[in-house]
Amino acid sequence: MTTLPPILVTGGAGYIGAHVVLKLVERGHRVIVLDDLSTGFREAVQGAALVVGNVGDATLVRGLLNEHHIDTVLHFAARTIVPESVADPLRYYGNNTCATRSLLAECAAAGVRRIVFSSTAAVYGIPAGGKADEGTPTAPINPYGSSKLMSEWMLRDLAAAGGPRYVALRYFNVAGCDPAGRIGQSTKNATLLVKVACEAALGKRAQVAIFGTDYATPDGTGVRDYIHVDDLAAAHLDALAYLRDGGESAVLNVGYGHGYSVREVLAAVARAHGAPIPAVEQPRRAGDPPVLVAQADRISSVLGWKPRFDDLDVIARTSLAWERRLERAG
Repeated sequence: MTTLPPILVTGGAGYIGAHVVLKLVERGHRVIVLDDLSTGFREAVQGAALVVGNVGDATLVRGLLNEHHIDTVLHFAARTIVPESVADPLRYYGNNTCATRSLLAECAAAGVRRIVFSSTAAVYGIPAGGKADEGTPTAPINPYGSSKLMSEWMLRDLAAAGGPRYVALRYFNVAGCDPAGRIGQSTKNATLLVKVACEAALGKRAQVAIFGTDYATPDGTGVRDYIHVDDLAAAHLDALAYLRDGGESAVLNVGYGHGYSVREVLAAVARAHGAPIPAVEQPRRAGDPPVLVAQADRISSVLGWKPRFDDLDVIARTSLAWERRLERAG
């Protein structure tokens, strides 16, 4: 049996990264996680070695790449809160863009051959018609989206110069938790709607704010493409397999191709909880598109990705189950 070289996963103690690490370990990969634990959780790293440190620490990264003979990197480490990026843009350009530049320099020097990169639908800004495919013009409207787009450009240009081949996955709205209940979304002061709704259901928050009720959508609230985190994690393993098979560099949307409104999400959490979710209507937030949904045909054709949890009620149930577990744990 051939032993695969170990994989370095940056940000592998965070919400999405930890779900991917879990799947990698289940598939028999040896995983080294690099995470500074600023937003991640030590206990979320299961079955993998955890190195506490920053991805922008070139000396640390160089040592890990060389010591473990790393040929593949999955890069999740980033700040991800849009309002925070607007308030503190240089933190986002430093932590996301500059740290990625440092990581890529070390990867190129160490002969890393493959990179799977955690990007975002925020690179599209407010696309015309509310749907975005990979050819939709990139026009981010906040520093978070810009910081990720610049990282995509660096990957593209480095690959063209003979550096690692890569897959950049542009996530839409990630939600849900591990169906087996082993790990989940534990971020404090989270801004993801499903997480916020589950916290409100259990009394951890007084209510959910509905920002904008007068959009040109069926019920007046914003519509987003919500993707279960387990399906998103599977997409990373599919991207890894694609690159190992010699696939060319690619940028791919990860979403289900249809959306749900804020009110529909709250109704799904209410069904899972068995009681209404307290909510308050507030004015629109600047920069929020009425609709943002993926055109996601390409990821299925390129990677053979097949989602298993394209069901809003499943997303709500797994999220609420994890929130209850956190509540029991104190």
